[in-house]
Amino acid sequence: AGVHRQVLFTTVGWFVGYYLVKRADYIHAKLDRELFEYVRHHPEDFKRAERKRIGELMEDFYPVR
Repeated sequence: AGVHRQVLFTTVGWFVGYYLVKRADYIHAKLDRELFEYVRHHPEDFKRAERKRIGELMEDFYPVR
């Protein structure tokens, strides 16, 4: 294969990859926007849990010597 084909395929591959990444980002951003909008309109379904202090989450520490 000639060098010109390698350059051509590399360039085409780069542009296709760039397009696919941008499209995936757009699709995920659109989904996130829809989900956040739903949460904003239905706050009763998404109540915040009580925050726990770090001491309540961790077990007691007993050093082993």
